Amino acid sequence: MATSNIRLIGFPGTGLLPLFVGIDKGLFEERGVTVDLERTPSSMYQAQKLVAGEFDMACSAVDNFIAYQEGAGEIELDRDPDLFVFMGSTQIELSFVVADGINSFEDLKGKTLAMDALATGFAFVLYRMLDNAGLKPDDYELVSVGATPHRWESVQKGEHAGTLLIEPFTGQARAGGFTILESSLQTFENYPGQMFGAMRGWANENRPAMISFIRGYLDALDWTLDPANKAEAATILGTNMPQMPEKAVVPSLEKLLSPKTGLVPMGIVDMDGLKTILEVRSQYAPQGKQLTDAEKYLDLSFYEEAVAGR
Repeated sequence: MATSNIRLIGFPGTGLLPLFVGIDKGLFEERGVTVDLERTPSSMYQAQKLVAGEFDMACSAVDNFIAYQEGAGEIELDRDPDLFVFMGSTQIELSFVVADGINSFEDLKGKTLAMDALATGFAFVLYRMLDNAGLKPDDYELVSVGATPHRWESVQKGEHAGTLLIEPFTGQARAGGFTILESSLQTFENYPGQMFGAMRGWANENRPAMISFIRGYLDALDWTLDPANKAEAATILGTNMPQMPEKAVVPSLEKLLSPKTGLVPMGIVDMDGLKTILEVRSQYAPQGKQLTDAEKYLDLSFYEEAVAGR
């Protein structure tokens, strides 16, 4: 059987564990694909490289796919993106972690907050938190810093007063005595984390590779979620994220194995969560465009074919 190669770019974080598992244990190859995984330094880099054809797929906050498809991304692209989502990855808990000396939302007035991007991704989660706390946009300043490791480092150094973190960085912050002002679990009843997306043209031209990738990922996801594999999964996670303190591996894995804050069983796309994404984007995006049609950004035919033939 011929083997296709998939170039995939994702954000550094524990949610990549099924990809680590699939690559390390050869589960993708058993389905007829190999996967080259790169971790992105920012959503802007990810979108630019994906649309330029340097990567075939991305695992990203679903709002990133929507934003760039709507022409509302953080940077201009040199071609029409033609992006869509084809499979779910994670639910998420985003924790608003603040620097030493910040004890309340009121203390954030006049301070800068670190984000990946200011009008895409998880930025709107922070806007809603700040809005609910009664802060106005001119009370603070958001600064684009990049992916989670860079933002977390900037808060540790005191360069910015706070940022949104995911595991394992939230656990590191908590262990270091940093204050968590709010969790997204308090802010939203249902908010998805990351999903898989690609360019429609590439996907249609490479449908067999798409199907094989989805099947390989679901094999790896099943393995990861099997309680019998928990100890080995922790080892794979620690090996592939060597920057994570050893004591943070198991707590981070516990969060990841919970469907409320981690991996989505069967990679199902969270339609209710997708509607929440559209709602907050409609409210907070600078363009002010009302978005209501979640189906516009989806093509689940690849997923459905892959599942039917497993």
